[in-house]
Amino acid sequence: MLPIKSKYKIAKRLGASIFEQTQTQKFALSEARSKKIRRGGRGGSDYGRQLLEKQRVRFTYGISERQLSNYAKEAYKAPDPSTTLHRSLEMRLDSVAYRAALASTRRAARQMASHGHLLVNGKRTTTPSYRLQKGDSISVREGSRRSPLFGQLTEEGREASRNAPKWLTCDMGAMKVDVVGEPVYTPGETALDYPTVFEFYSR
Repeated sequence: MLPIKSKYKIAKRLGASIFEQTQTQKFALSEARSKKIRRGGRGGSDYGRQLLEKQRVRFTYGISERQLSNYAKEAYKAPDPSTTLHRSLEMRLDSVAYRAALASTRRAARQMASHGHLLVNGKRTTTPSYRLQKGDSISVREGSRRSPLFGQLTEEGREASRNAPKWLTCDMGAMKVDVVGEPVYTPGETALDYPTVFEFYSR
């Protein structure tokens, strides 16, 4: 796990939305002041721009360089590479647990998965990168429901689950999430620029 200071440095370079700790008004004001100071400098190279976007995706989802490279290579062969890459990242077990508000952060979602707190179609799974499909169901293991990890599943957690993407249905009372569709990449609605990531890997 990265120290908080390291996360702030990475977020200043890649953007405030990378880590939950940097999604604050204080950080945004600090970054705005820094941008004023940096304004007027020369633009970066294509390689620098591509590297920045690749790192932004990697840190957003908390995955390794090898994992992202494999996802990108697989997606590049598909008819719609950007949607395929987006889908591979969003349909990970840890990503779905986070999107459904079973976890308040991606890191907590990874911890839930790796410690075996989550069931996929009734079977215990300890792989955060497990790839879900339409029709799959996630639930919290009976013996884990009193764990502090699930302490946020109160009224606040239920409210957050109402903002889950349309391809998920959530029942926080039963601690269950159903995958009823698939995510689609829509430029302008997604903060990440996947075409630039493909540019990086196609060098």
